[in-house]
Order: sequence, then structure tokens, then C-alpha cells
Amino acid sequence: MKPCYKTDNGQLFCFDNVKYLNTVNDNTFDLTVTSPPYDNLRDYKGYSWDFEALAKELYRTTKEGGVVVWVVGDATINGSETGTSFKQALYFKECGFNLHDTMIWNKNGFTAVGALKTRYAQVFEYMFILTKNKIKSFNPIIDRLNKKQNGVFLKNKRLPNGSIGDKNKYRQRRKYGQRFNIWNLLNTDRSEHPAIFPEKLINDHIISWSNEGDLVFDPFMGSGTTAKMCEKSNRKWIGCEISEEYCDITKHRIETEVNQLKLEF
Repeated sequence: MKPCYKTDNGQLFCFDNVKYLNTVNDNTFDLTVTSPPYDNLRDYKGYSWDFEALAKELYRTTKEGGVVVWVVGDATINGSETGTSFKQALYFKECGFNLHDTMIWNKNGFTAVGALKTRYAQVFEYMFILTKNKIKSFNPIIDRLNKKQNGVFLKNKRLPNGSIGDKNKYRQRRKYGQRFNIWNLLNTDRSEHPAIFPEKLINDHIISWSNEGDLVFDPFMGSGTTAKMCEKSNRKWIGCEISEEYCDITKHRIETEVNQLKLEF
């Protein structure tokens, strides 16, 4: 199968993602980062897909210790949230994945139409971190400003018997601590695609769950944000996108990024 576009680091296939994965060997990808179309909240050129088939193929083609980052939310239909996100997370577990973490993307803004007379505005999406057995790569982002950064604190730990150990052990508090699993990020990026990811959101997941030279997959490439962030972070990438129009957007964005990187070096 020939890609419709390629760089030194990546390949884009204008093709159905499950049919593409059927051609891929077991244990191929170090990381998958994606957000699938869900609950008909956006028009993706009439594209439909088979979630269960994709989930099974993602498990087969993910390396031991590899990660799938699955960003998804729920529509509200006839007064009830669909629960699509939870159903998908549970099915991934049935396929063999561990639900390593349930993260939250707080968008810090309300961008959808909703029944605000009966409920609070929906401002977040789930980011399920799924692993194939024990995770092999985690590079935590240290950017959470500590409120008492110049002080010291008593390092102690509650033991199983209820007592406290290391009562007299103190440690200097660092200026920055490890980020929590709720990421606050306003989506200000714009594209011809109806549901573009914030570049920082994708970049931070790529940095967190993979290393330079690793292979990253996106089965719903859309406008190419995952590919662009892989180019910037020295990861290899493969993407699938069924829409020729969106593939053209990806090509343009990646070509611009690659040319910019050449200028920088």
C-alpha cells in the first residue's frame, strides 16, 4: 500500500483505518494519539467507522508497553448523555488494554450548543490513557507552579498500620511540580477541519508517552496535528484519513512545518 504523502519521518494514507491496520504487523506502534468522530457531533464528510474492529486492531498493533491516547466526549440526546466515552473505555479493557489513567481536558470555554436552562455548560472531554500491559515510557511534564515554592515541607507517609513514618524528614519544595491529570487548555487553534486538536495538547501527550524515534499512529489524522507535532518532536508517524480534502490540509501543514524546521537547522 502506497502513502498519499510522506516525509523522512512519516507517512499519510488516504484510506480506511481498519483496512490499513489489517496490513500492519503485530506490535508495531509505540503510541497512538487520536480523537475519533463520536455521536455525530460534527460532520466529517459523511464518514462512518467500526469502533470495535478498530479497538481490536489497535490492541494487536500496539507494542508491549505501548500507549493509546483516546480523546472522546458524549453528546446529549433526548435529555441524556450517551455514555459513548465509558462504553468505549470498557470495550478497550475487554480487548486487553489496561485503563492506565482517566484524564480530563478542561477546555476552559463553552463552544457547543447546549440546554443551559437545565444543566451546566459542558467544558471538558475525557482522555483515556490505555496501555498494553505495563507501560514502558512515561516522561512527566513538570510545569505546575507550587504555591509554596520557597518553603520546606515535612515528608511523611501514612503507613498501613495507621502510623506516620519519617516524622523528622524535611525536603525543599521545588518551584515546579509534576502536572496533574486535568489539563487546562483553551483551544485557540483554527483549521478548515471541523474539530482540530490544540497543538499543545497533542504535543504534550506525545512527549509524555513516547521517546524520540518512536513510531506514533493516528487513525483519524484529520488536519494533521499529530503528524505536525511528531515532526517537531523527532518522532516517526503514520496517519490514516479517509477524506481527500483533509489529507490535502495535512500535506500543506506538514510541508510548512518541515520547511520551517529546515530553516531552523
